[in-house]
Amino acid sequence: MRYLPHTGEDITSMLQIVGVDHLDDLFRSIPEDCRCKDKLNLPEPVSEWELNDALVALSNKMAVPPEYKVFLGAGSYEHYIPASVSYLLGRSEFSTAYTPYQPEVSQGTLQAIYEYQTLTSRLLGMEVANASIYDGASALAEALLMATRVAKGKKIAISSLTHPLYRRVVGTYLHPTGYEVIELPYLKSGRTDLAALDGMDDLAAVSIQSPNFLGCIEDLHAIGEIAHNKKALFITSFTEALAYGLLKNPGSQGADIACGEGQSFGIPRSFGGPVLGMFAGKMKYVRNMPGRLVGETRDLNGKRGFVLTLATREQHIRREKATSNICTNNSLCALAAAMYMASVGGSGMRDLARLNYDKSEYLKQELKTAGFKIKFESPTFNEFVVEFPAGFETTYALLLEKKIVAGLHLAPYYPELANHYLLCVTETKTRAEMDTLVREVKS
Repeated sequence: MRYLPHTGEDITSMLQIVGVDHLDDLFRSIPEDCRCKDKLNLPEPVSEWELNDALVALSNKMAVPPEYKVFLGAGSYEHYIPASVSYLLGRSEFSTAYTPYQPEVSQGTLQAIYEYQTLTSRLLGMEVANASIYDGASALAEALLMATRVAKGKKIAISSLTHPLYRRVVGTYLHPTGYEVIELPYLKSGRTDLAALDGMDDLAAVSIQSPNFLGCIEDLHAIGEIAHNKKALFITSFTEALAYGLLKNPGSQGADIACGEGQSFGIPRSFGGPVLGMFAGKMKYVRNMPGRLVGETRDLNGKRGFVLTLATREQHIRREKATSNICTNNSLCALAAAMYMASVGGSGMRDLARLNYDKSEYLKQELKTAGFKIKFESPTFNEFVVEFPAGFETTYALLLEKKIVAGLHLAPYYPELANHYLLCVTETKTRAEMDTLVREVKS
């Protein structure tokens, strides 16, 4: 197989057309001292068969073997993916080299994105959703930037129980803007401390994650009322979209913008990516929404069709008028999420979310019965915090040798939670596996 299809004659012809003699002439605008003149340190060429063997060997080194039992969530969750999703997503109509970016000329792709937007709006209880963003962290950062365009305050309040990496992305986005980002502390219950908002004014947005990073479910309705009384936008984020198969959706709780991670919907964990940023809001704010939206229309003959209705990116309009310069339509992942939601259905989503909740409650109760302390009393979804004895790091390492990943140590993110671990359970974990975890941590 040829990986470089252009012949020498092809290259010469193309160079003549653009008016240069050599390939190096195409890079004349780059200063000499900025060019790499040494040969690249690459291995010798191999046949396609040898390359396939090398890639298989590499993937075997990187993959988590199926015999490992991973009780780890913290923003990326293990769920079963229906066979229908894998099959449909791999069809050539959807899966092309250009799919993850912007094949808007395709009516089929436009319709699929339109269906994704519709399903996302229904799931989150919002009026309009965009055609997706890179990931949950950038979706939250974009939501806060959107809030600064809608509300005129100079401060943003964000819960300290928002995913720590999301907060780092928010800081990167907002640091150059001059807006002050204030982190709200949390209570002993594992929920955000709303009293911290009492003395705050000049707020553009109040941002809360629910379920939060510790797995606890926040009182969104109460937080929304406080935010709106301060003339600020109320933004809810999430890392586990499946939770809203069981919980009241953000729109019904007064959210102005709901955003977060859609990886749970038909997208493998894949060591952190690619993933999906879900983003929805109220229609009255739609022209401040980042990214783009697909809409339904009729052609001259009255036939139903789909068009790119709103595109507020720098590639579509003047850069200074763009709502975001670094967002995209992550459409292949959005299609996976749409296929997942359509395959599972509304009642299936509810049943699956309930199963996740019940299984995590089972493990929580078994650990409590075994003598371990569950740190927070608030209701949780999928994951919860348990306190293990000092020196549990040694036990953790021994469990890894037994192919058990016993959650996430929280001390690097919350120093006050030394010896506390965040454990996650989804429908992929059996009762026997959970019983094994409890037995091993006791021994």
